[in-house]
Amino acid sequence: MNEHLATLEPRIVWRHFQTLCNTPRPSYKEADLRKKLIRWAESKALETYVDPVGNLIIRKGATKGMENCMGVVLQGHLDMVAQKNATSMHDFDKDPIKTQVIDGWVHATETTLGADNGIGVAAALAVLDSQDIEHGPIEALFTIEEESSLRGALQLEEGILKGKILLNLDSEDRGDVYIGCAGGVDVNVKRCFNSVDASENQIGLTLKIDGLKGGHSGLDIHKGRASANELLVRLLNALHNQFSVSLTSFSGGTLRNAIARDAVATFNAAPHHFDEIESSLKLLYRDIKNEFAQTEPDLGVKLSAGSAHASSLALEDQEALLASLNCAPHGVMKMSSELAGVTETSSNLGVISLEADGTQTMVFSACLLTRSMIDSAFENVANKAKSAFLLCGAEVVFENGYPGWKPEPEARLLKQFLNVHKAAMGYEANVKVIHAGLECGIIGAKYPGMEMVSFGPNIRGAHSPSEKLEISSVADFWTLLKSLLSLTPVNP
Repeated sequence: MNEHLATLEPRIVWRHFQTLCNTPRPSYKEADLRKKLIRWAESKALETYVDPVGNLIIRKGATKGMENCMGVVLQGHLDMVAQKNATSMHDFDKDPIKTQVIDGWVHATETTLGADNGIGVAAALAVLDSQDIEHGPIEALFTIEEESSLRGALQLEEGILKGKILLNLDSEDRGDVYIGCAGGVDVNVKRCFNSVDASENQIGLTLKIDGLKGGHSGLDIHKGRASANELLVRLLNALHNQFSVSLTSFSGGTLRNAIARDAVATFNAAPHHFDEIESSLKLLYRDIKNEFAQTEPDLGVKLSAGSAHASSLALEDQEALLASLNCAPHGVMKMSSELAGVTETSSNLGVISLEADGTQTMVFSACLLTRSMIDSAFENVANKAKSAFLLCGAEVVFENGYPGWKPEPEARLLKQFLNVHKAAMGYEANVKVIHAGLECGIIGAKYPGMEMVSFGPNIRGAHSPSEKLEISSVADFWTLLKSLLSLTPVNP
């Protein structure tokens, strides 16, 4: 499938990207791709190693005359974000990504494309595959579960990497080089509530928010996009205060590192309140639509009626839960005072779920991801989120914490990158830090002294079905990578 990809230039890169698109690889399901890559590497007589957590390392020796050069680690992650449009029947566990080329960009069909980080992995595989690139010793490090938890990098075996230079191939803007990133931590929330039986003579209502752009909770958090979770909580609070509705379920967002694109809640209400509820929602929708007129033109709020649901939250539990959700931190907390236009600290209310478990219990869970360029700052926001949910008696656990990557503007590798970029591309690269959890900071903590930069081609709409990859930028990305490898410094 996706045979047209192999006809794009540079073919050696796109051929490997085709393999990645054809192989299902959502987070936690990277095993099939890993096995496929091991078989391929062994057919090329390349050394392979899988560490205890499941990260794959493929090694290739230096080309003739470059045996004394410093070893280079080409690093990317095997998994991809699994997001699709509501109308899509795609099964990320089984189906290949169906790609199409439109106006110089590669898109998927109603799903995420997986260019994040599939094109970086494809470029590393192309280096391993090539016979005409001069380079020193190469290690390709392919981590697992980057998009879900960063577990691969967090549990990367120490002492296994030999290279002293790391090229992270997980960035999304041609012409930019990243030398620092945010750290972060997941805030996982859970609470079980005793449900109550529905009152007689009620109707069941379904309230849905959709049509939002969503996006990456780091890269896009400052763009003023709406969170479906935050908006639905806002509407539910208003209805709770006006009409004493009884909440029966809530489902919003799918990933802690993606801004929620849609969310749906069900609740019971008195039949005679239906017209008033509908009128109230129209007014609320008008206000919200006005607030997000520029960033969310397709925002939709839909209400439908049906039979009453058998059980719901007790009134006092509902009030406490909605209050906790309403004050849970979401969005930009602080912009950097040192780096213009850079988000310093943020929080994403990524996933919310409330559902009956088949007994008399309703299970609530939520996951937030707090980020910051300053480790103490994301820890502070995480504690604010914890305080919010302690108010409704929930259990709150911090998981998958990872450090930021401190910029080193005077590093030797950066200076070399800038020189190579100017010579290869004909213009100066932009030096940046990124408000996202690149694996560089985690790997750097395990391998002190390793020099690192991150770069990549143009990817837009990552973590959403609008994700696309610019074809011409992949050619530039490949040219730059080859040039860097051919100029690897000699070991001191």
